[in-house]
Amino acid sequence: MDVSAMTENLQSVRDFVVSHARKHGFPDSETEEIRLAVDEAMTNVIKHAYEYDSSKRIYVSVGSDHENFWVAIQDTGQAFDISNYIEPDVAERVRQRKKGGVGVYLIKKLMDKVEYSTGRTGNEIRLIKKL
Repeated sequence: MDVSAMTENLQSVRDFVVSHARKHGFPDSETEEIRLAVDEAMTNVIKHAYEYDSSKRIYVSVGSDHENFWVAIQDTGQAFDISNYIEPDVAERVRQRKKGGVGVYLIKKLMDKVEYSTGRTGNEIRLIKKL
């Protein structure tokens, strides 16, 4: 799937991923976890990698092997350096009523494995859930 970097496209990406997750036999609870993780990852690309530049493209693909189902989200924007990531104190953020800042935390909690890669052709986040 190839979409422009606009929040208006989040629903079609969610529908695409949920459809494939269901075809792979995930129960509703895990399908919802995958959907939320994809939503967070897509939002991060739109907001941070592309800084809301809707002329940019995001590529979403799904796949599986006998053990795992994955969603790969690719962009050509500003790379995310996972080595600089510091896990937030979620309870403190809630207490202070701060919005945002927990997307990567949620993605990591919702999925079994998360892989980031960058290269000459762009960036990829791969969200992996065990079948």
